Amino acid sequence: MSQFARHFLLALQFFTRIPVTGRLAAWVGFSPAMLRASAAHFPGVGWLVGGLTAVVLWGLLALLPVVPAAPWVAVIASTVFGVLLTGAFHEDGLADLADGLGGSADRTRALEIMKDSRIGSFGAIALVLALLAKVALLALLAQANAWLAVVALFAAHVTSRTVPLLVIRTLPHVGDTPQSKSKPLAESLSNTGLLAGLLWWGLAMALVVWLLPDAPWAQAVLGALIGLAWMWRLLQRRLQGFTGDGLGATQQVSEVLFYLGLALSIA
Repeated sequence: MSQFARHFLLALQFFTRIPVTGRLAAWVGFSPAMLRASAAHFPGVGWLVGGLTAVVLWGLLALLPVVPAAPWVAVIASTVFGVLLTGAFHEDGLADLADGLGGSADRTRALEIMKDSRIGSFGAIALVLALLAKVALLALLAQANAWLAVVALFAAHVTSRTVPLLVIRTLPHVGDTPQSKSKPLAESLSNTGLLAGLLWWGLAMALVVWLLPDAPWAQAVLGALIGLAWMWRLLQRRLQGFTGDGLGATQQVSEVLFYLGLALSIA
């Protein structure tokens, strides 16, 4: 359990702005092997980030006046909270990947562009469209059923942080770690690590099914899997593997398609 807690806290330290400092950070420690092992806890980070963001959304929907604009205000505010909580970590990955793949058809040049911290036109467009899609779909869900939107927000955060584990497990890491502007997310994932990640996800889905048993969760998960399949094929074809930016982009695309699958199923 001590090792489990250390790996989870390391993942939390790396993927969020939640402070893990001082004596706690010293107890957690750090090594490349620990960072790789912490990949199993990506969905666990989704539990915390998704749970806190869902609480903010629920609170705002309850407190705001019942007017047509209320779901939009609540969703935008909860989205801002989520971005502040994570430091836009995954959104940054989406923007960098879009700049790289959009900026050059050459694999080597695309990888070089992705290391540039400046955002280009392709990255800006991808980022704006992803944020607009998430806000619009969540607002739509909130207008249809406020509680469904709150629970879906939590489920989407966990699910979209689970699917990148399958990318890590099935594609080689192609990032240039020594020259990268960020630490390597994970170069490999063991079977035990994958099972741990799937356990985080399975517990989350058991919870949401218990909370809303009649909601079309299978269709929502199918949407996320379609996002995974599309991103897997894109990374395999264009880069012959994955980078940290590719994992972040996979999370973002899968989250959007989770909401879309749910919205289409309640229409």
